[in-house]
Amino acid sequence: MKPFYRINQRISASSVRLIDSDGTQLGIKSLQEALGMARTRGMDLIEIAPQANPPVCKILDFSKFRYEQEKKDREAHKKQKSGLLKEIRLRPNIATHDLETKVKHIEEFLKEHDKVRIAVVFRGRENQHKNLGFDLLKTLQARLNNVATVESSPSLEGNRIMMTLIPK
Repeated sequence: MKPFYRINQRISASSVRLIDSDGTQLGIKSLQEALGMARTRGMDLIEIAPQANPPVCKILDFSKFRYEQEKKDREAHKKQKSGLLKEIRLRPNIATHDLETKVKHIEEFLKEHDKVRIAVVFRGRENQHKNLGFDLLKTLQARLNNVATVESSPSLEGNRIMMTLIPK
């Protein structure tokens, strides 16, 4: 929702706290005096903070002000990032060095405030040794204890065991 700004004659207060276009405070002025100052400079009087007592108004060019606000909103929206869900897949007989690499990736994801789902996938005869998968997830949980908390504990779903971690 876009904010609504009152400008010039739409301002209803009798006196306003006036700020110049360069940011200097001009003090509390009557509305007529503030409108006169804005007109002499060829600019608009914009009500910035209507909830204040008296309301805060600024002398600016309204189209330039609106452009700057939209630019700020676009920048803020660009930097916004929701916590994504990343998935790391492991096998129950993973080598220690490979596991170290996966742990580093998980730590990076958690530092970026992403959730991480760890899945231990079983194939063929590995399905008979599900305990290896649970043990692997317990060791991962212990190693990542300082940077993550467990959102969903290890659970068996078909031929895979899943666990979800969230950053602390």
